[in-house]
Amino acid sequence: MRAVVFEAFGREPEVREVADPVVPERGSVLRVEATGLCRSDWHGWMGHDPGITPPHVPGHELAGVVESVGAGVANFRPGDRVTVPFVCACGRCPSCARGDQQVCEHQTQPGFTHWGSFAEYVAIENADVNLVHVPAEMSPGTAAGLGCRFATAFRAVVLQGRVRPGEWVAVHGCGGVGLSAVMIAAACGARVVAVDIAAGALALARRFGAAECVDATGVSAADSILEITGGGAHVSLDALGSGPTCAASIGGLRRRGRHVQVGLLPADPVLPMARVIALELELLGSHGMAAHDYPSMMDMIGSGALQPDLLVTETIGLDEAPAALAGMDAREGAGVTVIEPWR
Repeated sequence: MRAVVFEAFGREPEVREVADPVVPERGSVLRVEATGLCRSDWHGWMGHDPGITPPHVPGHELAGVVESVGAGVANFRPGDRVTVPFVCACGRCPSCARGDQQVCEHQTQPGFTHWGSFAEYVAIENADVNLVHVPAEMSPGTAAGLGCRFATAFRAVVLQGRVRPGEWVAVHGCGGVGLSAVMIAAACGARVVAVDIAAGALALARRFGAAECVDATGVSAADSILEITGGGAHVSLDALGSGPTCAASIGGLRRRGRHVQVGLLPADPVLPMARVIALELELLGSHGMAAHDYPSMMDMIGSGALQPDLLVTETIGLDEAPAALAGMDAREGAGVTVIEPWR
């Protein structure tokens, strides 16, 4: 098959032919219809994930068609259209038994623990636990985003953030996860403040339901949020993943507010813990979403309350993916880029 491969961290990848994946006994091989270009892939390519050993094929946000299944798979068969949570669970550990597959003790992640979806085919472990059926009317690009960004944002806003109608929600960083969070929080009846430094990203945030937008260039995002909300956000998300955005998210909360860390951090930041104690703030992590939690999100998409298809602003082929990945940290485009390997 053709795949995007990097031989060393930070070195521009190349498209070349590699061996087809072998179907796991309890897993499946998918023909990749679409895969998202995500900042997490950039972190992996830069060497920020200790589990990756080059040569490596990135890609973890995907949708495709089941090509083959292992002997231990009962609920899926070749031809099924599916998406996959980027945290693939084992289904057998104590965390999985509690329903917490997103923090599985033996999790695998395509594009991190093994070769990923920047390829024509990808292997997925424990298919019955991790595959999610995709409606026939849903496009591959939309379905791919459900595997990471949109589902991650849904859990962060709805399940971890516990957002309620009328609350103020601040979203720091309006990339794919952040824009998803804006859309989801607005659909839940929240008043959303979107924060970014790119005009295009803020314009999309406004389109997806943000009540207020803050250009954080040269200003204190936390102070701006405190003023706009009359005392601070009830819930705030760092959807970018940096020390400054994490601190700003905490700094813009009102008393007993809830900070949700969604964006991956290259290093542990210094946090304003005195404020956390004094205001009794909650600090919450959010790590993907288990496959069994997808139905409520799928229902909102089916009803039209959520429109993840609007997030996809660019579609490229596999040959364009290496340069797009290498240049991701400097890209100014807003929205989500989707790779179609067979394009």
